[in-house]
Amino acid sequence: MRTIATANVNGIRAAAKKGVIPWLEQTQADVVLLQEVRAAHDQIPAEVLEAGGWHWHVAPSIVAKGRAGVAVLTRGEPEAVRTGFDGFSGAVEFDDHGRYAEVDLPGLTVASLYLPSGETDTPRQVEKERFMTVFAAYLAHAAQKAQASGRELLVCGDWNIAHAEADLKNWKSNKKTAGFLPNERAWLTDLYATGTFVDVVRALNPGVDGPYSWWSYRGRAFDNDAGWRIDLHVATAGLAAKATKAWVDRAPAHDQRWSDHAPVLVTYDH
Repeated sequence: MRTIATANVNGIRAAAKKGVIPWLEQTQADVVLLQEVRAAHDQIPAEVLEAGGWHWHVAPSIVAKGRAGVAVLTRGEPEAVRTGFDGFSGAVEFDDHGRYAEVDLPGLTVASLYLPSGETDTPRQVEKERFMTVFAAYLAHAAQKAQASGRELLVCGDWNIAHAEADLKNWKSNKKTAGFLPNERAWLTDLYATGTFVDVVRALNPGVDGPYSWWSYRGRAFDNDAGWRIDLHVATAGLAAKATKAWVDRAPAHDQRWSDHAPVLVTYDH
């Protein structure tokens, strides 16, 4: 079996002061995908890089230093690593934005994604939708490439879209909020409708609200579990069929959180 975790750390240097180091040392995951690292490899504290003996592949944002940034952590050295979209036509604009990195493991290509959050009726939302368009094309390409090499593909991370009403607590008041806009939700619907990709956590938890993975720091959102399910495992169908267990590693109390997100873990048979 192989357990894979994804977590938006909301700044790895800040998280290092709040408890991410013990988590990296104690997690049962075999692969960890991080988002919003907000640091280049040489800016990550040594005690973080040494925690748990992980192999790190970091893809920082070059165009906006100190923002975004993703990482892939593996127990063993990966067979290959790629930062950005590997020269894929149409996606070159985002290669240096620190929003995507992938590695090849035996039988699996696994990637860390930090999809732009957007903001309704602003240039940030236009950029998000432009990213979504090129990323959908890239995913189709990456799935074909993985299949040709005998691998499954798994893209984990902060997708910044709640797909359905069951994916956020206060959906009625968020109908015009970025992350729950009709066109964003339709984009995910279209992605899953191809039959190539599966929302693994939802497939293992049908017909229930959540499980949520992000809660605002405002008010008592965490205590009231007024969250969003935006941290996803999106897998090619063959791998998704091997998923046996999914859970959110939610902190026991608000003051024990090291991010506004919680890690989402899935165990896959292989």
